[in-house]
Amino acid sequence: MIQELQLRILPEEAANEQSLKQVVARETGASVPHIHTVRVLKRSIDARQRTIYLNVKLRAFIDEEPDEPEFRSVEYKDVSAGKPVVVVGAGPGGLFAALRLIELGLRPIVIERGKNVRERKKDIALISREHKVDGESNYSFGEGGAGAYSDGKLYTRSKKRGSVDKILNLFCQFGASTSILADAHPHIGTDKLPRVIEHIREQIIRCGGEVHFETRMDALVMRDGEVIGVETNTGESFSGPVILATGHSARDVYRYLHDRQIPIEAKGIAVGVRLEHPQKLIDQIQYHRKEGRGNYLPAAEYSFVTQAGGRGVYSFCMCPGGFVVPAASGPRQVVVNGMSPSNRGSRWSNSGMVVEVRPEDYPELMKHEERRVSPDSPLALMAFQERLEELCWLNGGMKQTAPAQRMVDFVNKKNSFDLPESSYTPGLLASPLHFWMPEFVTHRLREGFRHFGKISKGFLTNDAVMIGVETRTSSPVRILRDKESYQHITLRGLFPCGEGAGYAGGIVSAAIDGERCAEGVAGYLGVN
Repeated sequence: MIQELQLRILPEEAANEQSLKQVVARETGASVPHIHTVRVLKRSIDARQRTIYLNVKLRAFIDEEPDEPEFRSVEYKDVSAGKPVVVVGAGPGGLFAALRLIELGLRPIVIERGKNVRERKKDIALISREHKVDGESNYSFGEGGAGAYSDGKLYTRSKKRGSVDKILNLFCQFGASTSILADAHPHIGTDKLPRVIEHIREQIIRCGGEVHFETRMDALVMRDGEVIGVETNTGESFSGPVILATGHSARDVYRYLHDRQIPIEAKGIAVGVRLEHPQKLIDQIQYHRKEGRGNYLPAAEYSFVTQAGGRGVYSFCMCPGGFVVPAASGPRQVVVNGMSPSNRGSRWSNSGMVVEVRPEDYPELMKHEERRVSPDSPLALMAFQERLEELCWLNGGMKQTAPAQRMVDFVNKKNSFDLPESSYTPGLLASPLHFWMPEFVTHRLREGFRHFGKISKGFLTNDAVMIGVETRTSSPVRILRDKESYQHITLRGLFPCGEGAGYAGGIVSAAIDGERCAEGVAGYLGVN
């Protein structure tokens, strides 16, 4: 007999399969030895009251073994003889585009400017250890994209539920824990995700596709208004329609498109800081109890949003039990991001705390700065990003040391004369963020922090430190495409894809967009 149960249980009752069997026995009257397997289908925490519960949907197999796999897998066929399609970028958009191309009988040729996910790790370590940033191999560039070494969170607000389920199942097929199918906020972890990415690459190659590392697209090959391939820094060209999935930090690509009058537009972004608290404090606040999470609850998360001065102020990419990491992708930049290992076991929590910025805000954002581009330029907000990252580098000591300020000091416009211990390994330098960051941003952050402190007692504290700057929340540019065909509005054969093209925001949504672009290419090539 198979029974599905929707339960509201205590954390200790959901601790492991044995304790769940005892719950099932209590609810169904079956004896524990007759309950062969319990699968958790959905799981979320309700911490609104002093007594914390888990809402759990279970499938119990009583007096029978499961005859179905825990996840749905896809069979991939050999496409060695298939029509070639060039995929520029090996982040989630590019990798899942390549997998979908194989499903459709097309042969992906993936080119990635950075290194493979293992070699890339060595270059990332040098950023913290020696303050050296490799412009082609860093937290943004390389196999797996920006998400590979910055957390691996799989939560998305996408309404395409079927597509979301498929993406999560594919992650399981390539080695992720099946817990991501159940958790309300699924998370693989920076320590686990690289191996999953390697398995995807191995599948692409096994099916007859190609993956080329340290191969940067330098130009599109065009003929009569149609993209027919790419030229690369290695001197090698690759032919086929092009899925352009370069990620939100490939600024050279935006400049290339703009210089050649290929239609793009400025897109709103959000900028601010990484805010780091002791994880124990966040556990106490979110779980409403002095002992914090205890033995059975995970590191607590939070999500805040408000309005200040007509712009959104919100938390972004919250990393419980995580680390703040240096995410610069070039010289004269300090950029920070956050990540968590799979166990979320560090002593800190962090999140981006950011302010919504719109293209029309550019003149006010740059009113005390020399404007680098016209306010009407599609590259205006990218220019603002670059200037803010440069200011952060200058105020951080002109290396990867990050300027930082205690939270209450920032709200009160006071200098911080010392800083709390931090997870940010290149080091922090006390700096008046309230003074040198744009008032457009700092004023709204102060208002937001005051509001968050009122609704969540203890959150606004000098035990928290603000680390500058968080600028890479999304692409500052949108590469214009047709809504139906996913093809560029003026160039046939070019399919702008994922976060870098301005159509996604995170691993799962980028992967979904990659699949849709692959389907667009199949339609373009007349493949069913």
